[in-house]
Amino acid sequence: MNGELIRLLQRFSDKRTPYVLATVVEVLGSSSAPPASRAVFDSRGKLVIGWIGGGCAQSIVAHAALDSLGDGKSRMIDIDLNDEIFGAAMPCGGNKRVFVEPVIPNPMLWLLGRGTLVQQICELASRMDFDVLVNDAEATADSLPSATCVINDDQQYRQLAPRAGDFVVIATHHRGDYEALRRTLHSEAAYIGLVASRHRASLVLERLRGEGFSQDQLKRIQAPAGIPISSITPQEIALSIVAELVRQRRSSADHAPRR
Repeated sequence: MNGELIRLLQRFSDKRTPYVLATVVEVLGSSSAPPASRAVFDSRGKLVIGWIGGGCAQSIVAHAALDSLGDGKSRMIDIDLNDEIFGAAMPCGGNKRVFVEPVIPNPMLWLLGRGTLVQQICELASRMDFDVLVNDAEATADSLPSATCVINDDQQYRQLAPRAGDFVVIATHHRGDYEALRRTLHSEAAYIGLVASRHRASLVLERLRGEGFSQDQLKRIQAPAGIPISSITPQEIALSIVAELVRQRRSSADHAPRR
């Protein structure tokens, strides 16, 4: 199964799909799944590949997988294969321990623009465990070593395609505010921030309103981006913006439905 498992995990990684890897670490007595048996569960608790024991044992691990995805923590679970009331009540008897490990991709930050502010946001956001994709014609991997990905051939932002839960910060110095916002509003991004003066932001929002975007849609845009800390320098502005990203990230996690 190793090759198939590796290919599956690579697909999950490429698609930024959360999953849980469960591994049997100890067996006392008889069990159909010996130590080192592994299985992968998806975000719904469904077994995708592998084997850690059937029947109630699989159900117990599936529930633990959902709990781990919910709080982001690994856990060791003990399964009593004998206990008909509190255990798995399997005919093979014995006990097993299963290590349940959630694999949750870092949130993606789409960062549009250039200059010192973008460099500072990229560096600080990456330290806060965001994967940062920078989109700008002048962006290079050398100038943005903290970026996960750099796009520099997309002046019309046609490659801007945030997924549900992604974060977007637009700091294009008015070169692409409207087009970037228009595309982002059609997505399910968790956060949309615009770096602009209040006057410039109001002009862009008015144009979007004239294009048919509703007030509820426009309320998704944080303009100007960042929490109020009386920031002046690019470093301080970057700090205020990344702090807002973290606040939104943690707020979304706190209110995420627990399965």
